Amino acid sequence: MEAVIREFMVKHNVPGLSVAVAKDDRIVFAQGFGFADKDAGDPVTVRSRFRIASISKPITAVAVLRLVEDGGLRLSDRVFGAGGLLGTTYGTRPYKQYIEAVTVENLLAHTSGGWQNDANDPMFQRPEMDHSQLIAWTLDNAVLEHAPGANYAYSNFGYCLLGRIIEELTSERYENAVRRLVLQPSGVQDLAIARNKAEDRQQDEVVYYGNEDDTPYEPNVTRMDSHGGWIASAEDLVRFAIHVNGFPQEPDILQPDTLRAMSTGSTANPGYGLGWAVNEAGSWWHGGSLPGSATIMLRTASGLCWAALANTRSPGLGAELDKMMWAAVSLLKE
Repeated sequence: MEAVIREFMVKHNVPGLSVAVAKDDRIVFAQGFGFADKDAGDPVTVRSRFRIASISKPITAVAVLRLVEDGGLRLSDRVFGAGGLLGTTYGTRPYKQYIEAVTVENLLAHTSGGWQNDANDPMFQRPEMDHSQLIAWTLDNAVLEHAPGANYAYSNFGYCLLGRIIEELTSERYENAVRRLVLQPSGVQDLAIARNKAEDRQQDEVVYYGNEDDTPYEPNVTRMDSHGGWIASAEDLVRFAIHVNGFPQEPDILQPDTLRAMSTGSTANPGYGLGWAVNEAGSWWHGGSLPGSATIMLRTASGLCWAALANTRSPGLGAELDKMMWAAVSLLKE
């Protein structure tokens, strides 16, 4: 496995990589490779923390589903307008088309009808704005092109809204609520919301290395909290996956019916459930990509969970990281 991983790093010029693998809810491999900081010569260790980018979405989704199980929330609840979870707090009324029809389930499944991750992604606009200002600006300026539920469009902004719904329902900051609802019950201690600048790196956090036009310390990653803002070790991500994978060895923090809903694709996109990409083979996964970061977390039907985190990215690196992990885990002995 080490040979496969090191060959991948050389081929793709990856400075640092952290990998963890669990089989039947037991971590069987966890190791760091390369450099957390090339200039200082600091190595990646199992404690090294990386920006996990969109792997933040499954974490947010599980927090929302915990609130559903607690009875304070329904997937069918509307988000905006009179009686909506966020009411009329944000933006100018009357709202533009379809906005008042968006539900929690639409946000989780990326079927709100727009706000997609493209050149006009709201989460990469107006970096000077806080969450409230950005939500108001988006509602006023970004039109939903499709009726909610009819169309799949991967949406970072939708998961930003889910973070605010969690805050509204719990009266806690998003980060604190997720610790209580998800991380602590999963035995995870060291996740945190990223900071934006190199000089503000947190304990055990790696340095991120850009390629070509990639500038790791320019995006407002802190504002991405609920859709792309967490830092974590690979081992802690696997611990999280172990507690939401439906396998019998360790207790899950969600009920079986909830796990089935989470891992079932929508009519608009059978390949994406509630916060997770899914397929007919029974795999659930999510990747992540930010300037200086490429990540993958996956659960297989055969009882495996794994995570791999790199402190750089390049075109196609996410797909290559996925292939590398499949090749590496194929070498695991029973």
